[in-house]
Amino acid sequence: MYVVIVYDVNVSRVNKVKKFLRQHLNWVQNSVFEGEITKAEFERIKDGLLNIIDENEDSIIIYKLKSKPSREIYGIEKNPIDDII
Repeated sequence: MYVVIVYDVNVSRVNKVKKFLRQHLNWVQNSVFEGEITKAEFERIKDGLLNIIDENEDSIIIYKLKSKPSREIYGIEKNPIDDII
């Protein structure tokens, strides 16, 4: 499955969330990650995020898609992922 994860977390946890997600997905821009993962990887990511965040204060949204979506970029692309093998 292809996922897009966006998050809005307390500044004290931002670097922990970003570091964790960089191990599993491609960084797209501030607070946005995406990538193709298995169901098992999805569960590991979800569990890892739940261990980092404070559910009473932070917000994470995960969009699950069947395939990689097409996208249009206007302005500066923060982290081009077309070159990734």
